[in-house]
Amino acid sequence: MSDAVSHPTGDKPKPSARRKARQFALQALYQWHMAGGNVAAIEAQFRTDNDMKKVDVSYFHDLLHGVTHSLADIQQAIEPYLDRDLKELDPVELNTLRIGAFELLKRIDVPYKVVINESIELAKRFGAEESHRYVNGVLDKVAARARYQEVNSHRLKP
Repeated sequence: MSDAVSHPTGDKPKPSARRKARQFALQALYQWHMAGGNVAAIEAQFRTDNDMKKVDVSYFHDLLHGVTHSLADIQQAIEPYLDRDLKELDPVELNTLRIGAFELLKRIDVPYKVVINESIELAKRFGAEESHRYVNGVLDKVAARARYQEVNSHRLKP
């Protein structure tokens, strides 16, 4: 008997609406990072060019605009834990860290473990081969500082 979970169609489970929102936000932030431009225009383009039916569009909006409006706070949160200058980070890695740090700092309704796990999944899907390990390490340290009580309450439980 196998421990693997089988799916009737043979497909992997469909990503959640929030996971899809994070994926689109990462792609939009990458575009903004590389080409510049107006964030509202980039958002409008994504809404027009992509099937957003199964996406938490409100969360996509919050991430895209929240990250771009909170860059100073995000940079201050992640920089102490980087092993190189911010400008030297791969754009996918940087924007994955930005999304994760934004959620840790501003979206306290999302448990820190979920934020870190979702960021790892973004890095695995869109980043370089081992970038998920780097993202995990940085965001774990950001969480320990930004969500001190939440993190420590989980670590103290038997």
